[in-house]
Amino acid sequence: MRHLKTATGLVLTAVMLFPVYWMINVSFTRDQDMRKSPPNWFPVDGTLDGYRAVLDQQLPYLGVSLVVGLGTVALTLLLAAPAAYSLAKLRPRGGGALSFVLLIAQMIPGIIMAMGFYAIFLSTGVLNTVAGLIVADSTLAVPFAVLILTTFMSGIPEELLQAARTDGAGVVRTFVSIVLPVSRNSIITVSLFAFLWAWSDFVFASTLDQGGDHQPITLGIYHYIGNNNQEWNAIMATAVIASIPATILLVVAQRYVAAGVTAGAVKD
Repeated sequence: MRHLKTATGLVLTAVMLFPVYWMINVSFTRDQDMRKSPPNWFPVDGTLDGYRAVLDQQLPYLGVSLVVGLGTVALTLLLAAPAAYSLAKLRPRGGGALSFVLLIAQMIPGIIMAMGFYAIFLSTGVLNTVAGLIVADSTLAVPFAVLILTTFMSGIPEELLQAARTDGAGVVRTFVSIVLPVSRNSIITVSLFAFLWAWSDFVFASTLDQGGDHQPITLGIYHYIGNNNQEWNAIMATAVIASIPATILLVVAQRYVAAGVTAGAVKD
């Protein structure tokens, strides 16, 4: 029975990962072999032309995505961490209503928010800027981050905070010196998700930065796609390169993410 479950798991994993394999395979396929029937299941007579195109044309887009992703992480933590600490430990009046509003905010479709941001950014002169994308992407990450961090910080023992206050630490000092270090797992979790949302965003990018000089990698891939475009190896090579940072982050941070997501789910 155990072997059957293992085999079933391997088959399902192979099915789910097959698009990733095919993306890699196509990225090495020559243009003249793209429409071959049956297709090559392995990159026979492979080429690196797609990856050369990435290095020649897509590096600026990758750089912009990196800046937007890191900026989104910084802004998300700057807003979400103090808010979560306040909701979890300071318990301000109306905290429950605010938590409910944050939950509702995650249900708003991104395209609706993009339309609202378009009108605001157009009137404020922030349209087609990297800063505008960072602000827009942060609106997706902040509600999620506040909820995750609030759940974790609620589980921090009051005795620990009371000991800090007894030693003369104020609210800010307690937050910086005690709460943030203890909340490392949840902070890494929300940082990872914030970065991935910003890195993979297309709706905000196509709506708010379509005509900008600095565009993210999602628009870089989009510019490759056209009615007469046959450079599928370049498209897939770009997708492969764009997937590498996210893959590395997930592998490195997976144990922190598992601990951060489940934190606060079980009370002693």
